[in-house]
Amino acid sequence: QVQLVESGGRLVQAGSSLRLSCATSGRSFSTYAMAWFRQAPGKERESVAAIAWKAFSTYYADSVKGRFTISRDNGKNTVYLEMNSLKPEDTAVYYCAATRMMGLPTTGDAYDYWGQGTQVTVSS
Repeated sequence: QVQLVESGGRLVQAGSSLRLSCATSGRSFSTYAMAWFRQAPGKERESVAAIAWKAFSTYYADSVKGRFTISRDNGKNTVYLEMNSLKPEDTAVYYCAATRMMGLPTTGDAYDYWGQGTQVTVSS
């Protein structure tokens, strides 16, 4: 069983930076692919970024490419999402997710474990 706990979300102004963290418990964190998803009010959940278990591969949604960076520290069992140049449309609840599926899944149905989410609000 894997437990995920996100932190770092808060209210910021447009153009600001923010770093989200996702601390995991359980064994074999380094063998899990990890991802960040987000869901804004009234909208469907969307994938934001993903990172393979060896961190050799990463994925970014077009909407965040060049602004967000996903990384992982397998020694600390933690995955991060560095968010720069934040925009009001980045406002959402951000969720961390984990899967043992091979490769670099980018859809929510591929992920087995989810955190409770952390709210990011970007004011204009």
